[in-house]
Amino acid sequence: MNFPFYIAKRYTVSFSKSSAINIITGIASLGIIVGACALFVVLSVFSGLKDFSLSFSNDFDPDLKMTSILGKSFFISPEQEKEIRKISEIKAFSGIIEERVLFLYEGKEAVTYLKGIDSNYVNVNGAEKSLYTGQWLEPNSPQVVLGYGISTKLSLGALSFNNPLEVYVPKAGKGEITNAEQAFNKSVVLPVGVYAVSEELDDKYVFSDLKLAQELLQYKSNQVSGIEFKLNPEADQSAVADKLKAIFNNKVTLKTRAELNDSLYKMLNTEQTAIYLIFTLVIILTLFTLAGAIIMLIIDKKNNLSTLYNLGVEIKELRRIFLFQGSILTIVGGFIGMILGTVIVLLQQHYSLVMITPSMPYPVIFNIENILIVLATIFTLGIISSLIASSRVSKKLLE
Repeated sequence: MNFPFYIAKRYTVSFSKSSAINIITGIASLGIIVGACALFVVLSVFSGLKDFSLSFSNDFDPDLKMTSILGKSFFISPEQEKEIRKISEIKAFSGIIEERVLFLYEGKEAVTYLKGIDSNYVNVNGAEKSLYTGQWLEPNSPQVVLGYGISTKLSLGALSFNNPLEVYVPKAGKGEITNAEQAFNKSVVLPVGVYAVSEELDDKYVFSDLKLAQELLQYKSNQVSGIEFKLNPEADQSAVADKLKAIFNNKVTLKTRAELNDSLYKMLNTEQTAIYLIFTLVIILTLFTLAGAIIMLIIDKKNNLSTLYNLGVEIKELRRIFLFQGSILTIVGGFIGMILGTVIVLLQQHYSLVMITPSMPYPVIFNIENILIVLATIFTLGIISSLIASSRVSKKLLE
């Protein structure tokens, strides 16, 4: 057996003659256990909150979204549609139109996005699952589904047929405008449902049939502002995007769900990094206690070390004794902390011990990535702390 490791193991499992050193070593070990457990639980909780936050946008954002790089709309030919269907990684796709329009209802107005969708949209996105009241719109009808925020702003509920809900879209063209009818295309629509997801999304969209949106914007039947795609779980998004660009002669751009929510992902990643750094700082402060315990043990074992040195053991070997001892304490403490953290997370997942609301448990996610992050952090900082403390063993000290 390696001589420094053997001595380090003996020092770790045996108690020092000084009760103060034993107490400090125990506190350091407990700090490592609690630090590892707390860091893992916090990362698991944040992973759950992150997944919960992104779930709101997942119902409205596809796996891939295609838009034109040359203008607000583009045409899709029957040949291009056939080529898209040949791509096996694509599970479903839907043509859409998005345009900012004006809605009027009983003297109240709201400017928001009209989103025209075809009958295949429900196979690409799960927006209909977010219905708060009413029903989802039927194809080839003047029906619309509003966000809860828009509904509140207009004081309009589902199936409100007493007064018309009017939608106005500016007409394309040139020349002098002499009256409002020349400036806008107008249509009367029927609100049949209200969806509720989040404050931002509830104020953003009014869903309508694709043909209604095309008529308002004076688009052709094969003219859309975008195509949304649902991919198979094992699909390579980058490879699918390249195939789609080739079909449309590189005149389109494609964005993934993460790219569509770039600011949200950046915010969540920044928050996760900040939380990780804060708890890492706490662990660093805890490991100062470990370094102090090792230094006190070096002083306590000074006579034994002098004897070993006089017998021919090199200084670097004596330093390795305490490096190994600190590493053993860190590794054992880290694994115990991980076991405790895993138990806490699994109990929350299965038994919902902590609740946000009476019907909603605090979200947590158990994943291997968080385990690796915690163990790597604890082991790295523990070894560095032990290395610094063991450097106190010197020829001057022993003489």
